Amino acid sequence: MRIALQPNIPGLVDQLQALGHGIEVLIVPSDASLAQQPLAADVLLCTATGSGDLPSLLSACRGLRWIHVLGTGIDNFPLSLVGDAVLTCSRGATATPMAEWVLAMMLCHEKQLPTRWINEPPEAWYLADLGCLEQKNLGLVGLGAIGEAVARRALAFDMQVIAKVRSYRDSPLTGVQLVEHLTELLQAADHVVLALPATPASRGLIDAQALATMKPGAHLINVSRAALVDQDALRLALDSGQLARASLDVVDPEPLPAGHWIYGHPKIRLSAHVSWSGPNMAQRLLAPFIANVQAFIRGEPLQGLVDTQAGY
Repeated sequence: MRIALQPNIPGLVDQLQALGHGIEVLIVPSDASLAQQPLAADVLLCTATGSGDLPSLLSACRGLRWIHVLGTGIDNFPLSLVGDAVLTCSRGATATPMAEWVLAMMLCHEKQLPTRWINEPPEAWYLADLGCLEQKNLGLVGLGAIGEAVARRALAFDMQVIAKVRSYRDSPLTGVQLVEHLTELLQAADHVVLALPATPASRGLIDAQALATMKPGAHLINVSRAALVDQDALRLALDSGQLARASLDVVDPEPLPAGHWIYGHPKIRLSAHVSWSGPNMAQRLLAPFIANVQAFIRGEPLQGLVDTQAGY
């Protein structure tokens, strides 16, 4: 079996060759020479955007049976070039740090942090009007690996958890209620978390109408993709008081230019697309690929399959 790697991750070649079974590893160049010479490989490991020209890389490969994307999202991947190959990604690898980021944002909102920290004598001691997560309604838009990780932690805080998935079905988690319509979730949720992929069907999902439907004073959290939210409509919803706060790890564009209104908005907490960050992240992202290599050798089903028609 011949595995092509782009990018080359330190130690990965030795790790793959240690699996045995005659694995041959090829480091793919990221320059223009790739288009001039076909590349024969059974498996390709790449990133969603490619360290070089991804369309040229896919076009140059011959005989590919499986492509793995070293990432959890494939919204920038040229799906039309996958052909007959199976496509997988490292879905779920960042679920734990992202879920913890979401819980941190909800706690910061309810406990009024960081404004409640003091560095000089306050007007009064012992007085505050802090909130609790207990019995608050959490609305999860998307219940994949990230959504499930958030739900499990929210249940431990005695939150009421409701979720909306693409096709209505029985809930996979005890204590999580699935709703059939997004409107039902938005009207009930105190905290709304976007944890679904960016596809043609989900782009602009949280528009002016959706924001007007949300429970007054709600908190919107986006750890998915910026394309899901109409940022101009979000600004109006925050300014009018319809929303109390938005915690955003993703914005459009990225990087956000200096002077952009989002930086200075008093009701927005913004991070630089880092909710995924955690210890040993390279190993977390590689673990699904290594497990799939072993499954591929044994002829077993692969995990993290991407539906190229649905776009995730």
